Amino acid sequence: MAANKQRGQQYIVGDVGGTRARFRLIDAGGHTLREQALESRAYPTFEGVLRAFWTAAGRPRVAAASFGIAGPVIDQRCKTTNLPWHLDARRIARAFDIPRVTLLNDLVAAGLGAIGVPARKIAVLRHGRPKPRGGNIAVIAAGTGLGEALLVWDGERHVPCATEGSHVDFAPRSKLEIELLEHMWKVHRGRVSYERVGSGGTIGALYDFLVRVKGMRETRAVGAHLAEAPDRNAAVVELGESGKSPAAAKALDLFAGIYGAEAGNLALKGLATSGVYICGGVSARLVSLLRGKAFTEAFLDKGRMRAIVEPLPVAVVLEPLAGLLGATSDALGRRI
Repeated sequence: MAANKQRGQQYIVGDVGGTRARFRLIDAGGHTLREQALESRAYPTFEGVLRAFWTAAGRPRVAAASFGIAGPVIDQRCKTTNLPWHLDARRIARAFDIPRVTLLNDLVAAGLGAIGVPARKIAVLRHGRPKPRGGNIAVIAAGTGLGEALLVWDGERHVPCATEGSHVDFAPRSKLEIELLEHMWKVHRGRVSYERVGSGGTIGALYDFLVRVKGMRETRAVGAHLAEAPDRNAAVVELGESGKSPAAAKALDLFAGIYGAEAGNLALKGLATSGVYICGGVSARLVSLLRGKAFTEAFLDKGRMRAIVEPLPVAVVLEPLAGLLGATSDALGRRI
């Protein structure tokens, strides 16, 4: 009877970012019963967006829920970084009558999911994919913001450790990056973190710096295209990759260098001897850029510690649902 009851149980898992909130209703075997992606900013609260999915799914009774959230999770509470939401696992459990609700940092969820992603969903940058056993793994993802996490090997399994590492001080590595820091200091009226210059949502700002501060010329046609683009950051990427805008191409190189430097920083801080997973839709979209000189040289530029990062496996996770896979592992109590 207990086994039959277990097989009949359902779970809700989610991967909730600053742009989209993706949910799944799953059974005890991890099979998807319903999946839906909703626009995060269309809802004033997390409970609102969860209720929209829950209602569309037929208001199911679930045994447990696990949600990857873009923000710091402390004592199962979270104030999201790029949304005006305040989450509390206990309050969510009461509101939806769920016995167990767990909030995970979104990069923890992505890291947990990345370990089980098949080889066809991995793009290797250096030395193969991260090793599944034996050492720490660093996880970094440029999206709306910049997320970072560690999977710490305890001798038997990986213990997920959330961080807010992207909010440390930006450390420029060149004269151009020093000028960028000075410019962004003025823009933000004070301190500049890596998230301010190294996330997918900052590519347009890097372009503006090159055009408005460094004086790189731009055509009227490109200016008009950017003014009309629904997603300015994506438009800069397209212009840079197509070769239609030297300033956009330079912005991509600048972004890749900053991203690579911080990926290497995280690998050092976490002594990630099993390697680095690079997650997120922006990274998957820019694999060819990340395979280039700017990212690689910045990743390796660690002075006396270059020998630590040189042999590390580095790979991009192409699976867009890695966060959901990690939340599924957590909800079902699977060990990694």
